Amino acid sequence: MRMRGAVLETKSGSLAFEDLDIDEPRPDEILVKIVASGICQTDAHARDQHMPVPLPTVLGHEGAGIVDRVGSAVTSLSVGDHVVLSYQSCGHCRPCLRGHPQYCLRAFDANFGGARLDGTNGLHRAASPDGKVHGHFFGQSSFATYSLVTERNAVRIPKDVPLELMAPLGCGLQTGAGAVLNSLQVAVGSSIAIFGTGAVGLASVMAARLAGATNIIAVDVNTQRLGLACELGATHTINAREQNVASRLAELVHGGVDYILEITGRPEMLAMAVDSVTHMGVVGLIGGAPAGTKAPIDMLSLAFGRQVRGIVQGDAVPQLFIPRLVELQRSGKFQFERLVRYYDFEDINQALADSSKGDVIKPILRMA
Repeated sequence: MRMRGAVLETKSGSLAFEDLDIDEPRPDEILVKIVASGICQTDAHARDQHMPVPLPTVLGHEGAGIVDRVGSAVTSLSVGDHVVLSYQSCGHCRPCLRGHPQYCLRAFDANFGGARLDGTNGLHRAASPDGKVHGHFFGQSSFATYSLVTERNAVRIPKDVPLELMAPLGCGLQTGAGAVLNSLQVAVGSSIAIFGTGAVGLASVMAARLAGATNIIAVDVNTQRLGLACELGATHTINAREQNVASRLAELVHGGVDYILEITGRPEMLAMAVDSVTHMGVVGLIGGAPAGTKAPIDMLSLAFGRQVRGIVQGDAVPQLFIPRLVELQRSGKFQFERLVRYYDFEDINQALADSSKGDVIKPILRMA
């Protein structure tokens, strides 16, 4: 079937629109007509090859759309269902079987390999049948008008919520909210600091308010985003350009913060986080740094029960967590609509540029 996709040819290049052919769904696959796709920092990292993906490729991993066709073995979704697309996993390794598909042993191949896990590809260049183009980014490649997915990374949502708004739930918002509610299980009355107030950080702020944290401290260098963090639930803000973050945290929470989420990906911020949590406090690392990046952590500080743990996708099982976030948004308790700006699909490169400059928190592409 013919479709339109935004193809990345070269490292850090612009995405160019192209007619592509997409396979009919296999027995275990679903063909989704993409209505909207969020743009996430991971798309930019892949474009710039900080997370290397094979080129040329179609990126996009926060898709939302309508089920167009289903394979013969699909049982949980039907034609016409509204779905949000999320990350892919193999479903067979130990972490997957233990209910932790976020930590799938084949996660890199499944999400960044540019093909299905069996090595085949469902995308083809229409103008040149032998010309290769990679798809299946996060099991979806949603910078396109259609996407091939599986039951593992497609989540049915109610038809009475705005489908295009729900697109970012599949990655960034799920990650931020899940880090607080699932990974750290932030306790009522506790304190949490969030280093970075992009889409992931602001989702964490909203989730911390839902969890009942008493002190919610947002840290950033962007004054406007810090102001929005206050409106969404932060009790305190720290502008890292104007204040000493470690000293200010010590003033706000005597004895150290219970939880810190490090989202900036900066080694010095991770080291500061470890030094700023209380004894037996937990630092959650979400921010992606290039491979080989080292953080200068004082090993003695870990001797007092402090923990550092990596977090992938907010420890969320999408089929369970995304519907929960949909209902929280619908009830006005998770107002991520305040983070978004819509762009036409044709303006994808402008949306990526605006996101890189910090002019927009969460861009969403409308495909039609």
